[in-house]
Amino acid sequence: MGYSLGDVLDGVATAVDPAAPALIHNDRTVTWGEFDKRSNNLAREILARGIETGDKNAVYMRNCPEYCEAISAAFKSRTVHLNVNFRYTPEELIYIFDNSDATVVFFSTEFAPQMEELRPKLSKVKLYIEVTPEGAAPSLEGALSHEELATSGDGAPLGIERSGDDLFFLYTGGTTGMPKAVMWPHETFRQIGAAQALVLEKDYSTVESTLAEIRKDPSVTRLMPVCPLMHGTGLFTSLGSMFSGGAVVTMDAGKGFDAEALWDTVVKNRVNAMAIVGDAFAKPMLKALRENPGRYNLDHMASVTSSGVMWSRDVKLGLLEFMPNAMLVDSFGASEAVGFGMSVMANGLETQTAKFAIGDNCKVFAEDGREVVPGSGEPGFIARGGNIPLGYFKDKEKSDATFKTVNGERYAIPGDWCTVEEDGTITLLGRGSVCINSAGEKIYPEEVEEVIKSIDGIRDALVVGVPDEKWGNAVVAVIEGDEMDFEEMRGIIKKHLAGYKVPKQILYKESLGRAPNGKADYKAITSYALETLGIAN
Repeated sequence: MGYSLGDVLDGVATAVDPAAPALIHNDRTVTWGEFDKRSNNLAREILARGIETGDKNAVYMRNCPEYCEAISAAFKSRTVHLNVNFRYTPEELIYIFDNSDATVVFFSTEFAPQMEELRPKLSKVKLYIEVTPEGAAPSLEGALSHEELATSGDGAPLGIERSGDDLFFLYTGGTTGMPKAVMWPHETFRQIGAAQALVLEKDYSTVESTLAEIRKDPSVTRLMPVCPLMHGTGLFTSLGSMFSGGAVVTMDAGKGFDAEALWDTVVKNRVNAMAIVGDAFAKPMLKALRENPGRYNLDHMASVTSSGVMWSRDVKLGLLEFMPNAMLVDSFGASEAVGFGMSVMANGLETQTAKFAIGDNCKVFAEDGREVVPGSGEPGFIARGGNIPLGYFKDKEKSDATFKTVNGERYAIPGDWCTVEEDGTITLLGRGSVCINSAGEKIYPEEVEEVIKSIDGIRDALVVGVPDEKWGNAVVAVIEGDEMDFEEMRGIIKKHLAGYKVPKQILYKESLGRAPNGKADYKAITSYALETLGIAN
C-alpha cells in the first residue's frame, strides 16, 4: 500500500471527464478515457509476457504521447521506469541498458537501427516494444507494436495491489561522470505534491486528497515539456500535470530547437504551462517573440517553470513583456532531490538571478557539517531532508557520498554550493564538481557564466579551469557569440565580479554543444579548451 503512482493514475482516470484531453501531439488528442485504457492494456500485456514486479522498463524516444503511456504502464505494472538519453552513443546506450538491468525497452522507429546494432549485446532485455508511424509494422525483427499492445484488451484497471515502495529510476545526465540511476520510491513523490500545494493552494500529497481536489476543481493545465521527457524537469512537471488530471502537450522535434514552431504549438493548443531548462531554451524563445511582433497572443500563459541551470533575470523580464499574466518559476532541484528552493518572477515582482527562497526540510551545511549562519557569506552545500531517494542503483560508494546522515537526519546533498543571506534566502553558486580552485580561491563557473551571458552579442558561455603553473588552475571562458576585444570583455566582467574570478583566457566556439535538456557538457568543453590552448590533458 502507500502512495503508489499507479494507484494515483487509476484514481485520476475516475475523477476527470473521460473526454477531457490527457495527451496532445500535433493534431492528435488522446482523451483521459483513452489514456487510461491504453496504459492499462500496455501494463497488462507486459505482465502477461513474463515481466515481473521490479523489472526495469527503459523508455528510449523523443517527446510524444507514447512516452507518457510507457511511463504510466510502468507505474501500473509495478515495473521500474528509467529514462534513456536519445543522444547517447552505442557505447553509452549499452552502459545504460546493462547498468539498469533493463528487461523491457520502449523505443521509437527512429531508433530501431541503434536497437538492431545493440540487441546482440543486450542479453537481459526480454521485450522490445516499438512505437511506429501510424499504420506501420515494427521495423525491428521480433519487436512488439506499441499500438497493438495499447489497443489489445478492454482497458480495465489491473486490480493489483501496489506499494509506495515501488521504484522509478532517473538517470543523471553524466556530464561530470558516468550516468547514475537515482532510485526514487513512489512514496517520495509526496514531497512534490506538497510543493504543488504551496503554489496552487491545493493538496496533492496523498492519493485521496489528490482525487478530492480534482473532483472539486478539475485541472485546466495544458503543460508542454519543452525540454525532453527523459530529463528530470520534463518528467517531473509532466507527471505533476498527469497526477492532477491535466494534459501534456508535445510536438515533433527535429534536429534543432525551433522556437517559432514551439510558439505556434503553444497558441494552437492553448498551452498555459511550460517546462524549460534555463536560458538555453528561454533565449531563443525570447528571440523568436521579438522577431515576430504581434504574431503570438500569449495572454493565456499562466506559468513557465525552469530547473537544472540558471535562468537569468533579464531574459525573464523580456518574456514577461509577451506573457503579461504568467508566473516564471525558477525551481532549484536536482536528479537526487527536488524542492531545494524556488524563485518566482511576474509583472510587478522581480527577483535576482540565482536567488531562491529555501525549500522545506532544507539546510545549508559547511564542509565540516556545521549549519551555515545566515548573512555570514560562508558558502555551503544545500541539503534536502524528508522524503528523498534511496540512493544510486548499484553504487553504494557514491550513494554514501551524496545521501548523508548529518546530526541524525538523512539528507540528499548532490553538491550544489550556495550562500545563505540574512533574510534566509539562498544564492546558488554552482555545482561543486565543476568548481575551479585558482590560487586557493573557489570559483563557481555558473556565477561567471551568468555575467558573460548578460553581455550583448553573447548567446551562451561556459567556464572551466585548466592547469596553470602560476594559478594552479586558470579560469577559461568558452563563448558562443560575437567576438569582442579581450580586455574590453574582461573590463565588463570586472565590474561585476572579483578579479580572481575573471577569465584569464577567452575562447570562441560556434556551438557549445549543450544536450537537448540544456545541460552543459563540461568534460567536452574542458577538452576543447585544453586542445585549443595546447595544454596536455
